[in-house]
Amino acid sequence: MTEIRHIVFDIGKVLIHYDPNIPFSRIIPDAEERAWFFANVCTHDWNLEQDRGRTWTDAEALLIADYPEREAQIRAFRIHWHEMVSHAYEGTVEIFKGLIDEGRDVTMLTNFAADTFKQAQQIFPFLTLPRGVTVSGEIGLIKPDIAIYQRHAADFGLDPAHTIFIDDAPANVEGAKAAGWQAVHFENPEKLKADLKSLGVL
Repeated sequence: MTEIRHIVFDIGKVLIHYDPNIPFSRIIPDAEERAWFFANVCTHDWNLEQDRGRTWTDAEALLIADYPEREAQIRAFRIHWHEMVSHAYEGTVEIFKGLIDEGRDVTMLTNFAADTFKQAQQIFPFLTLPRGVTVSGEIGLIKPDIAIYQRHAADFGLDPAHTIFIDDAPANVEGAKAAGWQAVHFENPEKLKADLKSLGVL
């Protein structure tokens, strides 16, 4: 078994919850209309570009040009973003803090817009505890691009073969493996605990 020396956590849906429907169930009460809005206006791919570094000003202007009648709803995405990260996953946070308290080398690698990540750290102070973090929106790279894993490893002095990555998205897990890391798919804290025990981390 290869010794794990570095533990890298994803953030969204691993340490904290994320769901745009939380505020938008109020902003667009009709479920069918709301589904259309997320499929055609504030889409996953549109939001991902903010994770890549595009400003919210540019992102909003792009959509408002095509959907001027939806301006208030488009701007509501950023305004009410804090409601989308409604709570932490306490079971994962307990594991996360426990590893840090033990002196393990813990960092984070996340697809996140630069400004909303800073806001998330204010809402969830435990996000300031690890040795460091790579935020996609700050460097213009996103998972599962192999370059972001290579950048994180280089910036934090990680030996890929001795690194374990934890992410909820299978594509991002595979991206880490392509970069030479070990990686596990996060489903719930109990499975994570079992996975880390099997790797000799816990």
